[in-house]
Amino acid sequence: MGVTSNTARAVRSWVAEWPPEPSIDIVYSLLRLLGQWRSYVLSNTYVSLEGARIWGGPFAGMEYVSVAAEGALMPRLLGTYECELHPHLAAITAEGVDCVIDVGCAEGYYAVGLARAMPQVTVYAHDIEEKARVACADLAARNGVSDRVIVGGEFKPQDFQAFAGRRVLVMVDAEGAEVDILQPELGPALAQMTIIVETHDVYRADALATIRGRFEATHDIVQVDTGTKHLTGPPWLLDFNHLDQLLAVWEWRHRPTPWLVMRPKAR
Repeated sequence: MGVTSNTARAVRSWVAEWPPEPSIDIVYSLLRLLGQWRSYVLSNTYVSLEGARIWGGPFAGMEYVSVAAEGALMPRLLGTYECELHPHLAAITAEGVDCVIDVGCAEGYYAVGLARAMPQVTVYAHDIEEKARVACADLAARNGVSDRVIVGGEFKPQDFQAFAGRRVLVMVDAEGAEVDILQPELGPALAQMTIIVETHDVYRADALATIRGRFEATHDIVQVDTGTKHLTGPPWLLDFNHLDQLLAVWEWRHRPTPWLVMRPKAR
């Protein structure tokens, strides 16, 4: 059964069980479901017209997937996904790094994208989900970088020591597990690594403050908050209604998930 049929069935069932005065939370959940459905429709339309290839942003031209491992696919295809990080990624790329460690790689948006953007760099892509690892390896192969994208499973704090002395970019998006992964007392080599971490107070209380506190002595820290998205994409999308254009760049976030861009002070 397709996404549209499943969504319609869910909506009918949901509304039939509503109390006489549904709460704001109930209405919000329904709106979110319908927004995700429309986002699926938009991404399917994009793939049918343009193929699963990223339109813009730092990874423009990268062959991508038609189904995301998690989260919204459409902003990734457009290249607007997490655009708040684009200036920081450009600066780090220009400075040069020896390797990238991507923890929580999913299907490989950053792992493969950064391997394409930095031909001299090896990316170590890690995810605890086997489905994500398989998808990442496949994406690397389809983009001709499988020799430089090394896919692995769980990455522990002590594993950073194997990269001591190198110019490393660490990227962590682990839905709250960033608190477990980024422990400089267990991985002292982190003190010399550039780190971009998405923090998830929504899943782990005080994750943002905890990570900041651990690294403020060794790193210059910039907090990057979620900002306004600006639509870019194929001309046909610009003819869609305004709501569709908003949903095209929506990343499905429940609440703000700020990033910390942390650069070693010693450098």
